[in-house]
Amino acid sequence: MKFNRFYTIKDLLLLLGAAGFNFMVYFLGRFLSRNSFHYDLTTGFDRAVPFLPWTILIYWGCYLFWAVNYSIGVKYDKGNGLRFITAHFIGEIVCFFFFVFYPTTMARPEITGTTVFDYLMRLTYQVDSADNLLPSIHCFVSWLCWIAVRRNERIPGWYRHLSLVIATAVCISTMTVKQHVVADVVTGILLAEISYACAHVLKK
Repeated sequence: MKFNRFYTIKDLLLLLGAAGFNFMVYFLGRFLSRNSFHYDLTTGFDRAVPFLPWTILIYWGCYLFWAVNYSIGVKYDKGNGLRFITAHFIGEIVCFFFFVFYPTTMARPEITGTTVFDYLMRLTYQVDSADNLLPSIHCFVSWLCWIAVRRNERIPGWYRHLSLVIATAVCISTMTVKQHVVADVVTGILLAEISYACAHVLKK
């Protein structure tokens, strides 16, 4: 595997732009839908999914995964990262429209434990209200991280497989920490695949 050592100004601007746009979509979507009716898409399956506070480590730990794989996607994806980053923006725009025009919510469990995981769960619920759920940005971004490496032969095979494992674990963790329901997870994954396909068409 041979990588160039340095990132260009263009690479860094693409990464910063993606991060900034993500925050804008998330907080602006929440602000604009604050007085709207929020739909609850919880199913019997979601209620059967166990609440596992320790998986908050996966839920929050994914930010490191995002940073690494987005850097790989921007620098080493075909088309100088433009397809990858275009997919990011397409998906985020779709998320924004859902957050504003079809806002969703869900019931969260009461945290009564005293472990460090319980503390982290309470902190998570305090700083992140139960909205902006469909599609799950956590799942969308994590799956896009796997897309960034899955067919790139310059990336070692073990890391490509590991990226799939991590992306899958993040998607599962969104349900086991009761931050998302299965509909959010499925739409987040589908959005990543569709956005990347659309970016390929636009690049032609």
